[in-house]
Formats: sequence, structure tokens, C-alpha cells
Amino acid sequence: MRVIVEADGGSRGNPGPAGYGAVVFADDHVRVLAERKEYVGVATNNVAEYRGLIAGLAAAAELGARVVTVRMDSKLVVEQMSGRWKIKHASMIPLAEQARALVAGFDQVSFTWIPRAENSHADRLANEAMDDGAVVGMVRETVAAGHTPGDQVIATPVSSPDDPVLPAEPTASQRVSHAAPGWTGAIGKPTRLLLLRHGQTELSVERRYSGRGNPPLTELGREQAERAAKMLATKGGIAAVLSSPLQRARATAEAAATALDVPLRILDGLTETDFGEWEGLSFAEAAQRDPDLHADWLGDPSIPAPGGESFDQVRERVEGVRRDLVGLYPGENIVVVSHVTPIKTLLQLALGVGPSLLYRLHLDLASLCIAEFYPDGGASVRLVNDTSYL
Repeated sequence: MRVIVEADGGSRGNPGPAGYGAVVFADDHVRVLAERKEYVGVATNNVAEYRGLIAGLAAAAELGARVVTVRMDSKLVVEQMSGRWKIKHASMIPLAEQARALVAGFDQVSFTWIPRAENSHADRLANEAMDDGAVVGMVRETVAAGHTPGDQVIATPVSSPDDPVLPAEPTASQRVSHAAPGWTGAIGKPTRLLLLRHGQTELSVERRYSGRGNPPLTELGREQAERAAKMLATKGGIAAVLSSPLQRARATAEAAATALDVPLRILDGLTETDFGEWEGLSFAEAAQRDPDLHADWLGDPSIPAPGGESFDQVRERVEGVRRDLVGLYPGENIVVVSHVTPIKTLLQLALGVGPSLLYRLHLDLASLCIAEFYPDGGASVRLVNDTSYL
């Protein structure tokens, strides 16, 4: 079957509230076979364009298409996917990998640039998706006011004698319109992030830098993911699972989402640091290759790995994810499956400490941490590096 995929993406602010749209036409370019659109949070135009392409290719694959003509008004995406332009921006690398993996599943795929006026259907869907961002904004405003839609403010203590992983149901005395602050002074019911590191891969066995590379889980890694999923399933009260797009995290997240029977959502901002030219090297090998740069990198979060990104850049995108999660899941418990640096960064944000935490905190494979972010801006950390279930 031959189909035509048209895709578009946009960002109001670049970066700003972003969304994508994709439409799959029959070969006659008249009959619509599928439509896709989604608000993706804060992102750039280029990221949104790639997300639209991925959604369109996935829809074509679901329809059983074998030959696909892709038409987009993004010169960058068309040229990069055609192999004529190099992909230089770190945030685009995993997206391009996802798109290429989908392309490999068809018999033939071609990419054609078209003027924006010829991409009106996908453009309309992308704008509808961005309009959904207004709903998120309304949620955030409600959260900032100190309550969740339809509920009264509920006091949630920062600590308790037995400190359960998930909060117990509030008592009648806790259901008050003006909650008393806990030890930190934070008011309201927090968004609780259960931060789960992915399971073992071959690179983690060898203790090598593993950033945007995409190694699968080992047999032990899959077992770790299943054990973590079973532990989470016994807790209940979890609204969703969010994951990095890299397959080691996604496979860990899929196990959790299946065990919990909750939605799984992929967020590009949760991906690991791009270690650039150090990818796949051991600590010693990277230090030997670039002794001065490696030493400076370990002490200065503004310095990127060669051809990669800095920890300051990671913090910027992870902070954007944190804001989105608090706005989208006010007062709820969510599982966040990611990597060492994003998880450490979320803990750093919750603790309000400097970058030294990135270098001093150890996180085991498939370990669990818990951070809470309150509607009034307060935050707390309840658990770090738990592996008791493994």
C-alpha cells in the first residue's frame, strides 16, 4: 500500500508551548486515512517537527503501508532525513533515530520539501495541539493558587513515622480548605515523582559513558525492570508512567506501565546527557583522551563534553519537564523512568542545592528515588537510591 504522510510542528516562543500534527493520505492525496496531533509541552520548532514526522510514520506503519511519500515544510527535517545535512543539535539525535527506525520498516520512503501553504492540513492539526497548551496553562494557574481542580486543599506532611512510598488517603480532619504547612512550610498536595533509573545495559556493566547511544537492556536489566514494576504495582495510586525515549528507559517504563495498567508517555526532555565524543568511553579513557577538558568538565556544569551538552543544558530541559509534570499531574503520583543525570537533576531541583550533588550522589541501576514538588513552589525529597526490591 502506498500512502502520503504530511507532518508539521510548531512552537509558540521557540522554545515555548509546542505541538505537532500529522495526516496520512491515500495515494490519491484525497482520502484521509489517519490523523495525529499532540501537545508536547515546552520545546523548539524543530523538535515539534520531528515529533510530527515520527507520529505520521507510526500511523502509516499501523495502516500497513509499504511505500511512503513524506511531505513537510521543514527544510531541516527533510534534508537531515534525506542524509544531505548532518544532525548537530543534541535534542534532535534521538528523534532522528526514532524516525529512521520507523523508516527501516517500510519498503520505500521518500522525503519532499513543500511550501507551508501546501501543508495546511498538518499545520491545522499542529495549531490545534498547541491550543491544548492553554489547558495546561489553566491547570498551572489553578495549581499556583494552591488547590487542584474540583478538590479542596489537602495537607500532606513531608514526613511521617513510617514514611510510606505513597501517601495514605487523607483523613476527614485533613480535608480542610486552608491546609497547615508541614516541616518545610510547603502548602498543598504535591506532585510526587517516583524516579526510577533504567535497568542494566552492556555499557553500564562496563561502566562506560552511555548518553544518546541506545543499548538495550541485558537479561539482568529486564529482570530488574520486572522487579521494579512488581514493587510499584503493589503501591497503587499512580496516575501515569513517563519515560525517556531511549530504549533502555522505555523498556523499563513499559514494564512498569503494564504492571500498573496506566498510560505510558514518552518525554524527550528526560533523555540522558549527550556525552558527544566520550560516548562509549570509560572514565579513564575519556580522561586520557582529553585530560584538561575532562578535569574542567567534572568541576564546571557549564562546560559541555566535546560534541555533546553541558549539565547546565540538561538542567534547563529537565526543569522544563518538571514544570510540565507539576502542571499536568497536580497532586498526583507519577513514575518517571530516566537516567542518572536527569534523575540527579530533579533531586537537585527538589533540594535546592548546587551542582556538587551531580558528582557526589550515587544511583544504582533500577534504583528508586522520590521527590515531591508542591503547588506553592516548595519541594522535598523522601527517598534516594532504594534497591530493596531487586
